[in-house]
Amino acid sequence: MRQYPIEKYRNIGIIAHISAGKTTTTVCVLYYTGRTHKIGTLEKGTTVMDWMAQEQERAMTIMAAATSCYWQIEGEEYRINIIDTPGHIDFTAEVQRSLRVLDGAVVVFDGGTGVQTQSETVWRQADQFNVPRICFVNKMDKVGADFEMDLESIWKRLSKNALPLQLPIGEEDNFSGLVDLLKMKVLKFEGKEGEIVKEEKLPKELEEKAKVWRKRLIEKIAAEDEGLLEKYLSGKEVSIEEMRKGIRKAIIKCKFFPVFFGSLFKRIGVQPLLDAIIHYLPSPIDLPPIKGIDPRTGELIERKPLDTEPFSALAFKIMADPYVGTLTFFRVYSGYLKRGSYLLNTTTGEKERIGRLLRMHADEREEVEESFTGDILATVGLKNTSTGHTLCDSDNPIILEKITFPEPVISIRIEPKTKADQQKLGLALKKLAEEDPTFTVKGDLETGETIISGMGELHLEIIVDRMKREFKVEGNVGRPQVAYKETIRETAEAEGKYIRQSGGRGQYGHVFLRLEPKNRGEGFEFVDEIKGGIIPKEFISAVEKGVKEAMEKGVVAGYPMVDITVALYDGSFHEVDSSEFAFKIAGSIALQEGAKKAKPVLLEPIMKLEVISPPEFFGTVIGDLGARRGKIEETEDRGEMKIIRAKVSLAEMFGYATSLRSLTQGRGTFTMEFDHYEQVPANIAQEIIEGKRK
Repeated sequence: MRQYPIEKYRNIGIIAHISAGKTTTTVCVLYYTGRTHKIGTLEKGTTVMDWMAQEQERAMTIMAAATSCYWQIEGEEYRINIIDTPGHIDFTAEVQRSLRVLDGAVVVFDGGTGVQTQSETVWRQADQFNVPRICFVNKMDKVGADFEMDLESIWKRLSKNALPLQLPIGEEDNFSGLVDLLKMKVLKFEGKEGEIVKEEKLPKELEEKAKVWRKRLIEKIAAEDEGLLEKYLSGKEVSIEEMRKGIRKAIIKCKFFPVFFGSLFKRIGVQPLLDAIIHYLPSPIDLPPIKGIDPRTGELIERKPLDTEPFSALAFKIMADPYVGTLTFFRVYSGYLKRGSYLLNTTTGEKERIGRLLRMHADEREEVEESFTGDILATVGLKNTSTGHTLCDSDNPIILEKITFPEPVISIRIEPKTKADQQKLGLALKKLAEEDPTFTVKGDLETGETIISGMGELHLEIIVDRMKREFKVEGNVGRPQVAYKETIRETAEAEGKYIRQSGGRGQYGHVFLRLEPKNRGEGFEFVDEIKGGIIPKEFISAVEKGVKEAMEKGVVAGYPMVDITVALYDGSFHEVDSSEFAFKIAGSIALQEGAKKAKPVLLEPIMKLEVISPPEFFGTVIGDLGARRGKIEETEDRGEMKIIRAKVSLAEMFGYATSLRSLTQGRGTFTMEFDHYEQVPANIAQEIIEGKRK
């Protein structure tokens, strides 16, 4: 039996730059909704959401955690399903997969710094999935907190469609409350934990400023709603209820992003934020039906968010739990499911039994008997379901859009400390790779070593630490290495021939390939241009396999090749001697030959860097970035500090944290994220090649 109607569901994520206050926002929300009875702190490792030992030690979120709570507004109770996401760029996959399944998001900003690098990244990820958002500017009590600067940075770097629904009263230490622009009232927060919200009359000195901002707000909302525009232009008063409806409509279309203010430290602003989540963010039924492909016909089909529709859900996260085994988190888009049912995984074509249904509260599990449209739940023991797989009713199959993840940019070599750890190491790495799509494991055929790759030094450090704690495996770790790639700059053709006679039946494979460069980030494409059966169909996939294998080790320095179109346009075969193996080898030979002719080059990961430095060290920091092959893109003042934005090669950034600290007497900080791959300068490429040959 459904406890809450679907229109009373809110599936939201809390997203932000690291240290803006995402987890504290979630913790305060859980406290005010009565889900928890005290507000923990990150510094003491007492927040409910950061339950991993690594999170508590580092006072940062590493893994997205799900929970749910209930909030009453105007006598009606609503269920809020929350996913609290990490802010560090190394764990960007957690944000990506969470946003894919959420209906709305709260973007948290630091009132003293406004929009930061990772704020931009999560905003772009939300844009990609068309997620309606509300903005919450935290830390308005912080030194340097500035209402105008915060808004200015949102307009400049994220969206012109953001406007405040509240005004802060006082700044920095004097921040004491909020002005509600809809009600034109002052909100004060009293009691031990700010749990008592009092509405007071707007004082004269704030009236003028509030009227100006309210007018801007009404004009913006009226521009998105014809009925409201007509009423506003004819000079009639627009009611609070009409404004709320207009705001909600504009937010759901991603045409408007309201800005709220507060201080989690002073316990100001959380209850109005909860009201805003209910008033303005969509329920599953407010959004268009989910679209997918019918695997039987290949046609586009859709599922409405109703319990009466056939069941469909997307598995968006896999987690290794030491007590229950593998947990699969899924979001239900349509239909109803009872514990013990069988579902079809349309991605693999296999059936899975749903033995247990769990509602998660961080690392705590609550057993439920059934799930409904809009639910975010977990199940245990699915054998062949991974991140991005679709689970659905076997009589009405559908394949939902997968989740795409960025490529790893940094690698390290790892080996077990003892012979006994050998098997355990392989098992631990396999489990961690299933859980995290941005973490990959492969073996180096030449040296026999295991190479693990991830999104950054911290990412791999956490992986190694988890192996030790959760899987009891010790490993010797090499120095971090950049994940270089190779590509070609020109079109070239090449022949690949593999002929072997060995007494009995021989081997014969013969192909002609054309290699063409593609734009950066477009990936690999194989084109079959064979006509008239010059090469039989069954050998063409073997050629593609050979090409892919050869691309794993490029011709410049042995790094994987990317962004290439390979066309198979001619060849020949032998009635008796031709085999899949022979054509695979021929494809591999032709690829290597063609790549040598097509002006191959090395590519390196380029990072987007933001450095915050005191003004007296500004020149020193700029000079150091120049020495690291950095390209300065812009600089600006933010309060007392200087902000430097640059693009810089990852290879030059190892140990930068220590360098920056010594250059700025420990006062400089930086954030860095992957941006794109770019050709390595010739002199540096030569050093890399020679380093490889040694």
